[in-house]
Amino acid sequence: MTLNYKGTSVYYSDEGKGTTIVLLHGFLENSTMWNAIKPELLKRNRVVCIDLLGHGETECFGYVHTMDLMAEVVSEVLQHLKIRRSIFVGHSMGGYVALAFAEQFPDNVKGLCLLNSTSRADSPERIQLRNRAVEAVKTNYSNLVRMSISNLFRPKNRTLFQDEIKAVKKEALKTSLQGYIAAQEGMKIRFDREALLHFSPYPKLMIIGIKDPVLNYEAMLDQVNGTEVHKIELPDGHMSHIENQQEVISALQEFVKGC
Repeated sequence: MTLNYKGTSVYYSDEGKGTTIVLLHGFLENSTMWNAIKPELLKRNRVVCIDLLGHGETECFGYVHTMDLMAEVVSEVLQHLKIRRSIFVGHSMGGYVALAFAEQFPDNVKGLCLLNSTSRADSPERIQLRNRAVEAVKTNYSNLVRMSISNLFRPKNRTLFQDEIKAVKKEALKTSLQGYIAAQEGMKIRFDREALLHFSPYPKLMIIGIKDPVLNYEAMLDQVNGTEVHKIELPDGHMSHIENQQEVISALQEFVKGC
């Protein structure tokens, strides 16, 4: 299904009955990333998946897709579906969008799960890496995308999950160059939202990959120390929904029950 947002076509799916779970994919992903997880959640819940701006079947809106802009698009979809309160699950960039949504529309959040995602803003080093990637991608898009996907997995899993990685790369390459750059620019300027972990009233879950090559394990633990955020640590990399699929499904099912 598609929705028109200020002249931009936004793709979403809406299935099932019960409390709504909104699934938000990460950078270079789209709603197909949830294909193995969604059927399990649909057994008891209504599940909405949204292709974020410049990803999947959703068009680009401009040259910078901020997390706040993406959150506005999510809000438009939910208003269109007449859904007031939802549980949000965001993978990586999807977590940044979920946090932006929670800041803008706190009354619409019933629970928040960050899957391989962080509440903190980019470090100066990470901003530098994004700037380099934006320059490099203009001349060597396909190779850079393929390499960056492989690097999200724990090294020993790159052979183990060869077929899955191939499928992820195929979906990633559907992202346009403009979509790639606009998302990188948006992530680079996102706000620090760690305060939400401390002061928001709804249940929160953080699923952490101990060997995540993107997010520093100690920094992740530091964010949840002294908060009521429930944390689950998994042994592998940034792609927990693939590397630790069953554990993620079980964690989400338990979390949803408690919201």
